[in-house]
Amino acid sequence: MSAVETKLAGLGLTLPEVAAPLASYVPAIRTGSYIYTAGQLPLVEGKLAVTGKVGAEVTQEEAKELARTCALNALAAVKSVIGDLDKVVRVVKVVGFVASAPDFTGQPGVVNGTSELLGQVLGDAGVHARSAVGVAVLPLDAPVEVEIQVEVAD
Repeated sequence: MSAVETKLAGLGLTLPEVAAPLASYVPAIRTGSYIYTAGQLPLVEGKLAVTGKVGAEVTQEEAKELARTCALNALAAVKSVIGDLDKVVRVVKVVGFVASAPDFTGQPGVVNGTSELLGQVLGDAGVHARSAVGVAVLPLDAPVEVEIQVEVAD
């Protein structure tokens, strides 16, 4: 087990199976020293536990936990390309999309679920640039979607 997966286990978490694509794309792709993930939904065993807009049907706290699940799915996608998460040198960028009620403005707090988990398991390598964007709707009526870009060692 990699050091990253050991840290996950210490948090009571395990990497899930890579989520199957919902359309014509791959979960992650490598180019040079970088891996880009597709947008990762908060799927658990292939299903969304919660649907709806944050600030309406979904609370900010629930959405933050869902963003954490997105991070786990993103790490699983990265691992599917490189085989060992200990090869991650740095998380370069996180982009979080939050399906938001019209008056909801707490997108950064939601995407903190992703950022905090990456920091917990990757330490300084988990510190990243980030965007947290409110959107009208996401696939399958998911409340949150996250994509990450990581730099990896050969």
